[in-house]
Amino acid sequence: MVSVRIVQIGKRDGRIVDFAQEKITKAIWGAAQAVGGKDRKLAERLSNRVVALLEEKFLQEIPGVEDVQDLVEKVLIEEGHARTAKAYILYRKQHESLRRIKTTFVEVEKIVSDYLSQIDWRVRENSNIGYSMSGLMLHVAGSVVADYTLDRIYSMEIADAHRNGDIHLHDLYFGITGYCAGWSLSELLYEGFNGVPGVIES
Repeated sequence: MVSVRIVQIGKRDGRIVDFAQEKITKAIWGAAQAVGGKDRKLAERLSNRVVALLEEKFLQEIPGVEDVQDLVEKVLIEEGHARTAKAYILYRKQHESLRRIKTTFVEVEKIVSDYLSQIDWRVRENSNIGYSMSGLMLHVAGSVVADYTLDRIYSMEIADAHRNGDIHLHDLYFGITGYCAGWSLSELLYEGFNGVPGVIES
């Protein structure tokens, strides 16, 4: 390990804790072992490179866990360790899924409470579903399906963009099946409902 000037790191829950380079080394070493790596010293050297980049980029501020993980990926790829990088990215995604599962269990009470008090905007997202007991059941089950859809169907970039509010994926409750379809209004006005060529309509 090198002598580091980064002394603190921001956790996902907002806490600020002591920075420990050994955690970076262990994460790199674990990913390397998963693909047959046997040189722990190499993991330490790569960890030193990550810390050097952290100090360049975050000398005046406290880096977050995601910042560190992004730099680990960057270093692994730039140093030519694509297989280790892939294992690390997979490890990162699996842990993200585990965190989300825990969050889902913790937030069940909040999901129900927010629906009952109509705080959650998703209560009104679907105009076909009214505020009712059946609406509540769909809302709770749909929240789980929405998380599953983001984690297992969409890419991490798209899922993060939705969760951060950069884009909006409509009706994620029905994300694992076809639900809504749209047509061009001008096409409907000029051509009407033509149906599918060669298909007999009743």
